[in-house]
Order: sequence, then structure tokens, then C-alpha cells
Amino acid sequence: MFSLTVSPRFYETDAFGHINNTVMTGWFETAREPVLRIFSPAFPIRGLTLILARIEVDFVAQTYYGAEVTIRTSIEKLGTKSFTVLHEAWQKDRVVARGKAVMVAFDFDAQQSAPVPEAQRAELQKHLAVPA
Repeated sequence: MFSLTVSPRFYETDAFGHINNTVMTGWFETAREPVLRIFSPAFPIRGLTLILARIEVDFVAQTYYGAEVTIRTSIEKLGTKSFTVLHEAWQKDRVVARGKAVMVAFDFDAQQSAPVPEAQRAELQKHLAVPA
């Protein structure tokens, strides 16, 4: 499991004083960086062989300015050509959002999906979520 702590910024709040719903997807994307580095350790963006195929977010509770949010990231499912990344956002010891991102291994020259390489598959397996 990977963990990232973010400090909500004032401009990320909405008219109701909550963290705006669009912010969570950005935080989840930032929290996926360690997963992306499995495929491109030095993180040259042009060397990345993944594409994002799907994202979803469930808002479980309101998230507020003034208290840190911890994003916990793991791998839910590992397929032949894709894998699902799980995210949980925690604030003050409670889950405030859950999300998933489906990542697909991609051959940009052929413009098609490709098998997840064995070395990356082995590393992703180390971060598989334990079913609750």
C-alpha cells in the first residue's frame, strides 16, 4: 500500500465550505504516482507505457479545509493487460472518499493495449489489497 498526505488548500473549497468534488480526482491522480513509477522509475512522462481507461469516485463523507487528508493506494485487481488501482481518502480517522482507476498497459507505436510486463506485474502484486 502507498500513502500520501495532502493539506487541503483554501482555494479547493466550494461555496459550502467543503473540499470541492473535483479536487478528489486530482488527489487520487497524484497518489497514483508511485504506481506509475513502477513502469517508469525516473518518471519521464514520455516513457510511461500506461493509459487511464476509467475512474470512479464515491464520496462517503464531507471533506473539509483545515485538516490533512491521507490517500491510501493499493492494487485491487491485476489482469493480463490492465489493473485496477484502489484509493481511499481519510480525514480525521474516517473514510471520506473511495475511488478506482483502471490503468491499461499500452503500446503507443501500435496504438493498442499490451500485456503488463512480468517485472511490473510482480511489483504490482506486492501492493494487492487484502479483501476486507
